Amino acid sequence: MADSKTKRRDPYKNFRFRVKFSGGAEYILGISKVTGFKRTTEVVKHRAGGDPATSFKLPGRTEYDAITLERGVTTDKVFEQWANRVWSFHNSGSGLETSLKDFRRDLIVDVFNEGGQKVLSYQVFNCWVSEWQPVSDLDANANAVAIQHVKLENEGWVREDLPEPPDVNFEDPA
Repeated sequence: MADSKTKRRDPYKNFRFRVKFSGGAEYILGISKVTGFKRTTEVVKHRAGGDPATSFKLPGRTEYDAITLERGVTTDKVFEQWANRVWSFHNSGSGLETSLKDFRRDLIVDVFNEGGQKVLSYQVFNCWVSEWQPVSDLDANANAVAIQHVKLENEGWVREDLPEPPDVNFEDPA
């Protein structure tokens, strides 16, 4: 007999996500791709002086890869304004190249299930823009959407613990 409270067996889809700034209520519109969630810990090898044949492995320094966000080009300037806080050509003549107060921002990446319920949430800490591409290659012979890229250096991320949402059910009126 099947238990009605069994855990979910199907994996979540990779295209149901949204990104927002930490503390903000609004999601950043149009983000079509998020890449780079990767953490790597160095391996430190240690060998005892009396044992020349065996080495021990210890965890060393942990590094977080840069995260890249992509979205279609629109008139929204949120990425451009953020990139300009790291380095501004307009302000470089006056020696005020970086906005030290707010060039770093925390991000939240939320993942949703097929029912639109939030099932995963990652908070990414102290992000700042290390690469900014306002528009992808322009090609009159192509049939594609213009994409902008922003590469974000960060100091780590954590997964927020969310309870398993209840399964949704509906009656089809057809």
